[in-house]
Amino acid sequence: MAHYNGGFQVFTKADDSPVTAADRDAEAVLLEALARIAPDIPVVAEESVSEGRVPVIGERFFLVDPLDGTKEFINKRGEFTVNVALVEDGVPTLGVVMAPALGLIYATFGRNDAQLATFQVDAPPSALDGCAFRSIQTRQPDPTRLVAVASRSHATPETEAFLARYAVAERRDVGSSLKFCTLARGEADIYPRLGPTMEWDIAAGHAVLVAAGGSVTDPAGGPLAYGKADRGYLNGHFVAWGTRAPLPASR
Repeated sequence: MAHYNGGFQVFTKADDSPVTAADRDAEAVLLEALARIAPDIPVVAEESVSEGRVPVIGERFFLVDPLDGTKEFINKRGEFTVNVALVEDGVPTLGVVMAPALGLIYATFGRNDAQLATFQVDAPPSALDGCAFRSIQTRQPDPTRLVAVASRSHATPETEAFLARYAVAERRDVGSSLKFCTLARGEADIYPRLGPTMEWDIAAGHAVLVAAGGSVTDPAGGPLAYGKADRGYLNGHFVAWGTRAPLPASR
């Protein structure tokens, strides 16, 4: 937030994506903390990977995105997040999504336990224990009047074609992993992402959504796997649902 409220330079990484000092400083804080509390679990973190520091992973590893929604951060729109997820046997089982500029923390505390805490932006908590969490859950959708969320910065023709198959009455453009959280708190029903993402972009939001009663699948309804080191942790297309199973197309 010191970077966000002050001045910052924007740099371009090798893949042409933007990065700021806030990304790197946040990642340094997270890596130090995870090494202290879980020294035996490897951490796959976005900025480290971009600089060639890629750990060997096993059945359990952390995924860290220190600043998801860098374009939202740069444009001062507030919808950027910090994401930490624990992956076990290819499935994200723990997730924490923090939106510092909005004063929100989403977290999983068990397989069927997704929660939300709010805090004053000018006085963020020093630990999750200091937050007053409340349980959140997905809603029962009306298949004739769905609410969809989509990426503000990464719309694709494939995404539009997918949404055209459903009776979407309202569409909201949301930044970063907050799209998963919008479904998790029962404010939307479907989020298709038919474009490239990395595992660290979505694992924490995926965990929160599943704990709240939703699911994340490939467009055909199959599971989305994590730990794709051989692909550089690149995801295929996916759809996030506010239901345990994909909704049938209505058109």
